[in-house]
Amino acid sequence: MEEGRKSEPAAFGFPAPVQPGFTRVGWIGIGVMGGAMAKRLLAAGYAVTAYARTPSKAEGLVAAGASLADSPRTVAAASDVVFTMVANPGDVRAVVLDAATGALAGLRRGGVLVDCTSSSPSLAREVAAGAGAAGCHAVDAPVSGGDVGARDGTLAVFAGGDEAVVAWLDPLFAHLGKVTHMGAPGSGQSSKIANQITVAGAVVGLGESVAFARAAGLDAPLFLGAVSKGAAGSRIMDIFGERLLRREFASGGSVRYIVKDLGMALEVGDGGEEANVLPGAALYRQMFSAMVANGDGDLSLQGLITVVEHLNGIGK
Repeated sequence: MEEGRKSEPAAFGFPAPVQPGFTRVGWIGIGVMGGAMAKRLLAAGYAVTAYARTPSKAEGLVAAGASLADSPRTVAAASDVVFTMVANPGDVRAVVLDAATGALAGLRRGGVLVDCTSSSPSLAREVAAGAGAAGCHAVDAPVSGGDVGARDGTLAVFAGGDEAVVAWLDPLFAHLGKVTHMGAPGSGQSSKIANQITVAGAVVGLGESVAFARAAGLDAPLFLGAVSKGAAGSRIMDIFGERLLRREFASGGSVRYIVKDLGMALEVGDGGEEANVLPGAALYRQMFSAMVANGDGDLSLQGLITVVEHLNGIGK
């Protein structure tokens, strides 16, 4: 291979696999999840160029060896693969598709966009179409596993897009967790929305069960330890159970995100058909929205127990 030649995902028979010291990675969005994920790629030896709307949020990443760019476009110009992990679909549109400053405007032909944001399936298809028109590739790859999974590299990654592109990216995904190719563009986002319905139900169940156990006079840690060994045990209980018992509600992602995700599950479909009839998801969204209404929108999911307590006249 010619010295200095960059990897070209547009030609999958090309002998240029993703590898540290060769493949250049861009990262846009340095929040709780994005910052931890980017650090894992840095630790694996990949050169990372990052962009954060609030530069101070990137200080830890820069201290670990990342370069800091002044726009998504600048990140993309320095990268072969650009990951985005931002707050909502509007942010995805801004950092990827903005004609002046977006990542797609700076990405060379053959480059790859990987959106890990929990976003809209229709927007994922729009990004994929825009990338294809520019001679690039796009994969929607939202994740599940919380801040613990991001830190430990044990996330579930739901990938939508060209299967060959997802396979080419596997060396990067391997440092983040377990990737599953879900289908065409947008299918990763649809998978994440469905995942969030399950997560929301499990968190509501966890909060209500602990509130009930305490009201019944049970030792809550003893109760949770006992039921975790039976059918009630779950990854949700593993991630959030101890934090809930300690009333450590600030650790983890904001509850506003699951309100957004459940809202997407209930939205009218792309073709104008009726909204999905999902009574459980609607109830869960109402309960998490109550956290926001109570002034707790920046707390994490385990704080849902406070809503149950308020309904029962406990707490503020």
